[in-house]
Amino acid sequence: MPAFAVKDLLAEELHLHLSLLTQNANLDLQITENDLNRPGLALTGFFDFFANERIQIFGQGEWSYLQTMSPDVLDENLNKFFSYSLCCLIFTHNNSPPDSLLTRAEQKSIPVLRTDLNTHKFILRISHYLDEKLARSTILHGVLIEVFGVGVLLQGKSGVGKSETALELVERGHRLVADDIVEITCRDENRLYGSVSETIEHHMEIRGLGIISVKDLFGAGSVRKNKRIDLIIHLEDWDQEKEYDRLGLDEQKQEILGVEVDIMTIPVRPGRNLPILIETAAKNHSLKVMGHNAARLFNEKLRKLVATGSDS
Repeated sequence: MPAFAVKDLLAEELHLHLSLLTQNANLDLQITENDLNRPGLALTGFFDFFANERIQIFGQGEWSYLQTMSPDVLDENLNKFFSYSLCCLIFTHNNSPPDSLLTRAEQKSIPVLRTDLNTHKFILRISHYLDEKLARSTILHGVLIEVFGVGVLLQGKSGVGKSETALELVERGHRLVADDIVEITCRDENRLYGSVSETIEHHMEIRGLGIISVKDLFGAGSVRKNKRIDLIIHLEDWDQEKEYDRLGLDEQKQEILGVEVDIMTIPVRPGRNLPILIETAAKNHSLKVMGHNAARLFNEKLRKLVATGSDS
């Protein structure tokens, strides 16, 4: 399960405007949830379904409620609140927590942080940050390129021509994301994004040419840092014994990080124009996403013609 320490969150001071309020805080406590919790009900003494494993956000409402509580009720509810395992507490609007809360947090070594951002803006920023930090990830071999706005991941055995095909697509105006090693993360549970490490970004290895810089050769508009993966195209040497899909009705899926992605196989042999085939595949995928499936419409038309002919 992805996780990171509270000290990493605190390091995002410029973006999240966070400062540490507790002296005796365990900054190695792990954050494992990308959801946040506003503990309004817990502060009233209702702890059923209390999401204690999440970051606890004390907005203006929670802070104001703390100010209205009698000392006895506050002590009772805070004792119960800090009996749970907590990773950290964050106060927005630059509000200062009650001394009794800070005392209990220091006794438990729970970090209490503060930001001068308002609650809405802070939640937007930290939610985006958590989605990136806690995203499931993996690494695949292939080439990721954006073709007509579609993220196409080219796969196939070494030497089949993935990089050369991608290079020609870049020359035709499309954009390279990653060559050889594609780092993939899953966001929002069902969206896959591919990127490349900073060490090799914008570079390609072409047999016979060596390492080239796509950005330097074709300009800044020929590359991008990341792209959602919409379609996987598997390139393989043409096999005379294999029956390839000729109608496009047999839709295949490949699962990556629990997310299914459309995949198609394109056989490679001399004389086939792979770049134009991939461009057509990308355009056709866009049409399918918009609800227009040419293969199915054509098949339905043939069925109607056959049915009409048999009736006559």
